[in-house]
Amino acid sequence: MKQLIDFIPLIIFFALYKFYDIYVATGALIIATLIQVALVWALYRKVEKMQIVTAALVAVFGGMTLFFHDDNFIKWKVTIVYVLFAVGLVASELMGKPLIKNMLSKELDLPDRVWRTINWAWVSFFSVLAGVNIYVAYSMPLDVWVNFKVFGTMILTFLYLIATGIYIYRHMPKESNSDQ
Repeated sequence: MKQLIDFIPLIIFFALYKFYDIYVATGALIIATLIQVALVWALYRKVEKMQIVTAALVAVFGGMTLFFHDDNFIKWKVTIVYVLFAVGLVASELMGKPLIKNMLSKELDLPDRVWRTINWAWVSFFSVLAGVNIYVAYSMPLDVWVNFKVFGTMILTFLYLIATGIYIYRHMPKESNSDQ
């Protein structure tokens, strides 16, 4: 349910962009994102820090997009979010406990080197995605960027999650048959 709620602002943004324009879509994105955060709080009594940061960035950069009537601000928001994800993962690594390990170690028992590899792989992924967003945003038409932002990044993230899952599976401890 929570994953569905996370996609609602993006779906609203895409639909209103297709029927109206980037400014109507951006205004709706701001409102839908704020409602999404409130809904998550109402349902789960907890909102993730990155969800709050993302909502704040949507409000600030979306607001600047509307105020200055300049779509460059909403394009930059995407890149800034990916850079923040990458920086957060790097900071967690430098502090000695990879964020990925903090999130998943209760469910998975993996060697520290595997956790570090996964953490750095996601740093690389978010860094590349930030760069690709800038490239698409400034070298292609707005329609292409919107489609990339909505579908391209979603598909790439999903594929990267699958690749990470395969990597994790390959490094999971093998269960012993000595219990039988």
